[in-house]
Amino acid sequence: MAKSQFQGKGLSGRALLMAQIAFIVAPSFICFGYNQSGLGPLATLQSWVHTFPSIDTVNTTGEQKSQNSTSKGAVIASFQIGALIGAFSCMFIGDRLGRRKTVFLGSILTIIGQVLQVSAYQIVQFVIGRLILGAGVGQFSVAVPVWLAECSEAKNRGRHVILTGVFMCLGYALCNWIDFAFTFIPYSTLQWRIPLALSFIPSLMVAGSVFFLPESPRWLVSVNRTSEALVALAAYKGIDEQDEAISAEISGVQASLETSTKKVSLLDIILVRGDDPDRLLYRFLLCFFLQFFQQMCGGNLISVYVSTIFEENLNMSTNLAKILAACAMTWKFLCCFIAFYCIDRLGRRTVFIISGTGMCICMTVMAISASFPKSNQGASITSATFIFLFNFFYPIGFLGGNFLYCTEVAPVHLRTAMSAVSTGNHWLWNFVVVMVTPVALDTIGYRYYVMYAVISACIPISVALFYPETMNRNLELLNHAFRDAPSAWKIVSMARNLPQGEVTEADLHQHDKEKSEGFFEQKESV
Repeated sequence: MAKSQFQGKGLSGRALLMAQIAFIVAPSFICFGYNQSGLGPLATLQSWVHTFPSIDTVNTTGEQKSQNSTSKGAVIASFQIGALIGAFSCMFIGDRLGRRKTVFLGSILTIIGQVLQVSAYQIVQFVIGRLILGAGVGQFSVAVPVWLAECSEAKNRGRHVILTGVFMCLGYALCNWIDFAFTFIPYSTLQWRIPLALSFIPSLMVAGSVFFLPESPRWLVSVNRTSEALVALAAYKGIDEQDEAISAEISGVQASLETSTKKVSLLDIILVRGDDPDRLLYRFLLCFFLQFFQQMCGGNLISVYVSTIFEENLNMSTNLAKILAACAMTWKFLCCFIAFYCIDRLGRRTVFIISGTGMCICMTVMAISASFPKSNQGASITSATFIFLFNFFYPIGFLGGNFLYCTEVAPVHLRTAMSAVSTGNHWLWNFVVVMVTPVALDTIGYRYYVMYAVISACIPISVALFYPETMNRNLELLNHAFRDAPSAWKIVSMARNLPQGEVTEADLHQHDKEKSEGFFEQKESV
């Protein structure tokens, strides 16, 4: 039945993966990016501040403006709080419901949140809508990359998952251009209601198409639905389910599950309770700090507040600031394709190191140029230039690569839980940045950029020392690099020695044989 449903209609192999990307990945992450940056440009409209006067920072001054600025930051950041809750919820429902049902639930929540948000005349209703909308997007941010990674072949997994960042950035760019376009319509709440309502389109696309695609084969194996897993994997690979390659890969997943510490919980990992032969705490910390770096390098500062930086901190006119902000987001979207090209050629470690080094340089220069008075035109041009350069380096490693890496280093039985917690951490720091930035730019000024420069400088050092390469490594065989390395310091070099491509039972047996013969220890000594 399943075979005829997916393969009989021409949806198999590459066509099926493209359908998954077009109808699930693209709309869910466009929704992500569009709603994350959506309120920044809209919150300065007169039609907006007259509807919600308690967060008016346009027509107020002094202490009242300061108070309203804090309230405004809280309203905008309520989306991040909802996303934090949604991401954490996947830790409890992700493996119970499966990937498809979790994504469907996320789409329903985004639709409910959008209805409340678009129809709001009171700030309380708007905030509730933002929270619910954020919860749905938070579930997207966990479940969609996991589902896509588990269905993609090792050689193309990086490119496929990096598309999450490409579409997220497309959402940023669309939001800024659409918000700018609607500022020219006559004074009306439609200036901001229509741009917010347009995010219904991707949510409806996800809700309407999610059950036309097969479930993750790896999740099906984990819940002992092996026959369905065979059919789903055959559909994604575009070959017959009786093919030896299908049974070999399913056997590899089962072997990985059998050798994993199945009974350990994520709480046990975090609190370091019991033995940790699979180095699950180490893996969890890799994910945790990668998501921390993704937010605290300054990416969200630029994405959400770039128009504010141009207008208020660089002393540009309102229209020029909005145009430059839209151009900066469009440039960022185009730069995403550099990561798409490099992620499966240069490897995860290389793109993270290049990205972190470039962002550190950009934030350092921005701190220097922002220290000059606003009237200094040369300093303003320098700041604007390095905002665009920052948007060149940031997508190379941290606009999709972070979600990809977290799905790759987590074992199958904890993949959703670890992705949920690490992505929840992503949303936590996202909230901190969105909440603190308006106040920080007004108080400490250029020193705010110094903090981001220091954090960005930590990225290449941390990646070089602690992050093993996962490019073209099978998700099951990668577990052996963590489990078999003699010490945590050897994990990075151990991962280099793993065979690349799809895993077979022969690969697993050969790896175990080499380990027992001390092959890896001998290679290290050489």
